[in-house]
Amino acid sequence: MTNAKIGAIIPIRLASERLPKKAIKDICGKPIVHHLLDRAFDSKYLEKENVIVCTTEESSDDELVDVVEAYGANIYRGSTDDLLKRFDNAIDDYGFDYIIQIDGDDICAEPQYMDLTMDKLLSDVSLDTVSAKGLPLGISTKSFSKRAMKKVIEKYRSTKNDTGFGSYFTEPAICNHVAIEPISENHVLDRIRLTLDYQEDFDFFNAIYTELYVEGEVFHLEDILNLVREKPEIIEMNYFLQEEYLERWHSKQNFFYSDGGEDLKKLDG
Repeated sequence: MTNAKIGAIIPIRLASERLPKKAIKDICGKPIVHHLLDRAFDSKYLEKENVIVCTTEESSDDELVDVVEAYGANIYRGSTDDLLKRFDNAIDDYGFDYIIQIDGDDICAEPQYMDLTMDKLLSDVSLDTVSAKGLPLGISTKSFSKRAMKKVIEKYRSTKNDTGFGSYFTEPAICNHVAIEPISENHVLDRIRLTLDYQEDFDFFNAIYTELYVEGEVFHLEDILNLVREKPEIIEMNYFLQEEYLERWHSKQNFFYSDGGEDLKKLDG
């Protein structure tokens, strides 16, 4: 594994339906995407130049490119709707063997679990994908191999997949996937949403960062959960949106793959 090239891919586009240009909105004096990149840079596996924001070729994302590159990360631009194709092309373009995949909306994604999922993946050559389960929404990332990406590309059949694409990497008929457990019971809290979709989510994250952010440092999951346990009113700023969010997410899960036969199979999601 010493010669393996490891990178991160982060899908982001500025043309959000609910909160346009959210990735470049300001929190604590810097664009949100810079806060997310700080967390990727904190992984023991990632050098700045190997952290890739995967965006589209739309002119609306030109501003994002400038903001990302100014902070030391790199860019790949590709298909607008076919995120899997965009990922595959980016992985080939940068020559990655193993990938940490971080969602662009998960601006408090935890570096510790980036490392733990990659640790597990590298420890077992039979594995294609490793995720984490039991963590708050918006914290977990996944690690997968280039082999996993090629398996997905061979079998996926739904080319509009920008929401819920991760199901392809955890589908047993496509990839050999395992999920690691939280390493501490203090990392478990169901009643919190740590993903950025609505204005209320932005207000929630602004409150979190105002309390915890120190320039040049990265706060962690335990810091967040200690804070909201002391100040539960912060959770109420956006948790009421969770049901609407999940209903919308599930409504977009209409993905199919081929198992080699004539009939297409539908992902469970």
